Amino acid sequence: MPQTETPGTPRTRVSVRTRPRWWTELPLILLVYGCYTAGRLLARGDVSTAVGHGLDLLRIEKALHLDFERPLNRLFTHQAWIGVPADFWYASLHYLVTPVILVWLFRNRSEVYRAARTWLMTSTLIGLIGFTLMPTCPPRLLSADHGFVDTMAQYSSYGWWGSEASAPRGMGGMTNQYAAMPSLHVGWALWCGVLLWRHGGTRLAKVLGVAYPLLTAIVVMGTANHYFLDAAAGVAVMGVGLLLAPRVMRAADLVVARLARRAPVLETGSGDAVSVIVSGGCQTSAGERIPRQRQERTGSAAEPDAAPAEAGDGTPAATR
Repeated sequence: MPQTETPGTPRTRVSVRTRPRWWTELPLILLVYGCYTAGRLLARGDVSTAVGHGLDLLRIEKALHLDFERPLNRLFTHQAWIGVPADFWYASLHYLVTPVILVWLFRNRSEVYRAARTWLMTSTLIGLIGFTLMPTCPPRLLSADHGFVDTMAQYSSYGWWGSEASAPRGMGGMTNQYAAMPSLHVGWALWCGVLLWRHGGTRLAKVLGVAYPLLTAIVVMGTANHYFLDAAAGVAVMGVGLLLAPRVMRAADLVVARLARRAPVLETGSGDAVSVIVSGGCQTSAGERIPRQRQERTGSAAEPDAAPAEAGDGTPAATR
């Protein structure tokens, strides 16, 4: 049923694209990941300050009986069959599983992809704020009298990483080893686990959704890369990001709508672009502006190609 328009009043209709396009998503994700990497490098902080924060966390955990790092680290240090796979887990899955889940959502769960992507990006940016405000020395970099062993250094001959960090050999100086609070290894793993649990669709997906974040939390503590409170902060950051994600999406929608009103584009039939409707049911072409509705001319001034007006009974006016 055609819509009724008020004569002489232009009306704009905006159709919002429901499925993101990979050529817009990929640069956006790369941009956020670039900000994440650059933020880690810039937020180095003072070494003595970072060590002080690490020791403060240890004291708090000891007071609360939450200092699980030492027994796990001793286990990983003395049992190579546990420590070596844990180092591979820490050095690789953080950068492999998360992109795989993103691509899977984009291809198979497009209705939840945008919300999930926004949740991940918002939480990551919040994590960067934590790195900046609280540079923290991880347990593996504390002095030996605190009882921690750097398993990444101990088992470095088994993998591609060097003794400085989980980065490839010779590239340890390109990472910030004091970006430990919060643990985004745990945060990103929790994001993956929640999405596998909710949208995986199989029992195996649910099991992986629970196991992956739990094992990641154990790995980051056992390899002496994070404190328990780092892991807890990673969970908290993801919770805040989840709460803020709807507001971020609404703000993005407002920006897109304003841009669409300024630069309308016509795309018929697909339902995923912007079109401009003017009064009288006329539709503009891309970039065309019609300041007012076209008026009929009478007599000899009528347009040559104009169709003859019809009377109320369907008879052309010229024959009446």
